[in-house]
Amino acid sequence: MSFGWSRSLRAVGPLLLLRLSIRSWSGALCLGGSALPSAPRARRVAMAAGHLEEALVWVDCEMTGLGADGGPGADALLEVACLITDGDLNLIAEGPDLVIHHSDAVLDSMNDWCKTQFGWLGAGTAPTPGLLADQVQKSGTSLQEADRLLHEFVSKHVPKGTGVLAGNTVHMDKRFLDKFSPNFMGHLHYRLVDVSTVKELCRRWHPKEFSGAPKKKGSHRALDDIRESLDELRYYRKTIFSTPTA
Repeated sequence: MSFGWSRSLRAVGPLLLLRLSIRSWSGALCLGGSALPSAPRARRVAMAAGHLEEALVWVDCEMTGLGADGGPGADALLEVACLITDGDLNLIAEGPDLVIHHSDAVLDSMNDWCKTQFGWLGAGTAPTPGLLADQVQKSGTSLQEADRLLHEFVSKHVPKGTGVLAGNTVHMDKRFLDKFSPNFMGHLHYRLVDVSTVKELCRRWHPKEFSGAPKKKGSHRALDDIRESLDELRYYRKTIFSTPTA
């Protein structure tokens, strides 16, 4: 029991004291049988109430290129996926994985790497079935609709101005989302959690642990890439950021 609680209890009247049952159980202070939650439980209670104050909003985008001059330039957003974790990297909600419709001219403007990876064989030729270019052709989702759906999803789980954008080299995704998903981005905090920063520091300072990091499959599909980034940060948290027990 803390000193502050002891002083508060001495200050109340004897009749009220008869009604207070104070006990400690699993790190929680209980008054009259109702637990005042410990920090981890408090976070779970907040999550259940829809008030997640330490959220990480994970995103990954697939684009026609890497953009230019600090923005998307002439490149387009093809796919975006999103999920939310708490500050301890526990999954809270898996959001939409959105493939956005574009014309064949946009697909034809992709760089050679994207054309190969996404199965684009050129205008007038059917793309490789099941790959991203094929799904872009068939999609009925516009950029505006994607922004609306992302904003709707994150608003359900995270108070405005608190969720921190997370991912691998996520500043690149932010370039495109700032332009093409302004309502979604306007709901988030301005800070970023970039797993690639942790990766590079681990490679330099903890090479042994770095060698054991999960290997990427390299599917270059948005939701798959997010899950890999999340698994990677969980690994670094366990091996690099773990606190030794006394």
